[in-house]
Amino acid sequence: MFTDKANKIFKEVIEKYHVEDRVDQEFSNPYDSKSEQIEHLLYRKCWIDTVQWHYEDIIRDPEIDPVAALKLKRQIDASNQDRTDMVEYIDSYFLEKYKEVVAKEDATINTESPAWGIDRLSILALKVYHMHEETVREGASDSHKEACQKKYDVLLEQQVDLSTAIDTLLSDIENGDKYMKVYKQMKMYNDDELNPVLRGEK
Repeated sequence: MFTDKANKIFKEVIEKYHVEDRVDQEFSNPYDSKSEQIEHLLYRKCWIDTVQWHYEDIIRDPEIDPVAALKLKRQIDASNQDRTDMVEYIDSYFLEKYKEVVAKEDATINTESPAWGIDRLSILALKVYHMHEETVREGASDSHKEACQKKYDVLLEQQVDLSTAIDTLLSDIENGDKYMKVYKQMKMYNDDELNPVLRGEK
């Protein structure tokens, strides 16, 4: 199944990040961009998500310096753009893969493209990792660990369900029961012409 590969790579990324556990650490992708294209994209996608996860932790520090917070907000904005770009690259991979498939007359469209489901699966892998950390964290109370264990169990169930849904969608697209339709970026806040502040309007 496709998500077996995806979940394995996401776990690999998250564990690799936490060896140094620094948002500014050097990034390297072990998968070749041509011969291992989808693996390359999945690894990069989850790395972006992992760094951004920790950006979001840092910016919530109540003692953060306002200048540092503004700089970090800009980094989060850039990371969000990278995240959206990677989703589109992954969808482009699937569009190319299934370009010869003829959709059946009664084929339907899904509520989201495969890559946006994969985006949620990447974030879910981070939730699983960090919730598990809370179940074994030194100094945490037994009640905290017990509460987090229950949440962790739910996250694992959600991971199975989402993985199954993504694999089913990909199978349906391959069989012509579903068809893909991808809308390119419609974000307005990063666009010099669409954001009135960036246009220079007061």
